[in-house]
Amino acid sequence: MYDFVVVGAGPAGSRFARSAAGAGLDVLVLESGEVGLPLARSGHVSLDVWEFVPAEAHDELFQNDIYGARFHLGGADSEAHTFYKREVVSNAIDRVGLDRTLAAAAAEAGADVRDGHTVTAVEEEPGHVAVTARGPDGVERFEARMVAGADGPRSTVRREVGLPEPEELLHGVLGFDFEPDHQDHVDVHLTVPRFFAWRIPRGDAGVEYGLAVAPGDDAPARFDALVDDYGADIERRCSGAIPIGPPERTVGRRSFLLGDAAAQTKPFTGGGILYGMRAADVAAREIDPAQPATLDDYERAWREELGRDQTLGKLIRAGYSMPRPVQRAGMRALAGEIGVHMDRPTSLFSRAQLRAMLSWR
Repeated sequence: MYDFVVVGAGPAGSRFARSAAGAGLDVLVLESGEVGLPLARSGHVSLDVWEFVPAEAHDELFQNDIYGARFHLGGADSEAHTFYKREVVSNAIDRVGLDRTLAAAAAEAGADVRDGHTVTAVEEEPGHVAVTARGPDGVERFEARMVAGADGPRSTVRREVGLPEPEELLHGVLGFDFEPDHQDHVDVHLTVPRFFAWRIPRGDAGVEYGLAVAPGDDAPARFDALVDDYGADIERRCSGAIPIGPPERTVGRRSFLLGDAAAQTKPFTGGGILYGMRAADVAAREIDPAQPATLDDYERAWREELGRDQTLGKLIRAGYSMPRPVQRAGMRALAGEIGVHMDRPTSLFSRAQLRAMLSWR
């Protein structure tokens, strides 16, 4: 019997598997397809990502340095309000490569990582959990003390154990133009109802375009309008759900959710790489597979870890729907050098941000 079966080999699942296996626990990771594919999420991340990645993988994953963002209330040629730092703010990275690197690190730590295994059923029993998966050799059944659902916004684990869904699922679309672009600012367009569109230069890897919309909106049409405005030649595109707002509960009797399955994402961008891995570290620290009561410790601890930033992130997102005159006035007032960390809205109240604001005077 395994200590944990982890369903999903994205950043959160692989990070948890690496930590748990490194602590001497018996961990099985099941990924439905090929690790990293299909690509459905952005590769724009804060520099904190490198704390979770083996040092030797940096050069292979790195694509571009980003120093700030240009915010637009219209199209590509509209007035831009620039927010920047004097040092690198974030990086564009190889998103598929990141998933594969993290899964490989989990395997090196001792986890049994298997791709091509689609989980079809999860049963919580008094002393164990049974996970049924369809793999290359047919249907297989695995038993463990606990199961971790790190299987994305439409989590099978979440559904099978009867946990509630995230507050909201947005429809995200990504597209890639492979013409090299070494600009050092991203472009953000507040032209999509309730969210935004973006353009991210990725150095020699080209440019990433994307947006997210509420269910029922015409995401493909809005995306086509965005890339047409820039005159981009999109050679590859993909789409996926983006969860916003954690469900009321993320743990069952012998189960727990991680990453997108738990909506451990930033409400103001939809990004979840760093939040999911931070929550995975909390899970590895708090959960004892032989003690189901520790699942409640994880529930409490991860919300303490991410809660303030997620709450402030909701307030930031509310600004996307403010009247244009209010948005324009706010951007003109606040544009310039910033001291904010892109993953931590609480840094709006930091000394670094205060120093940056004083420098405007």
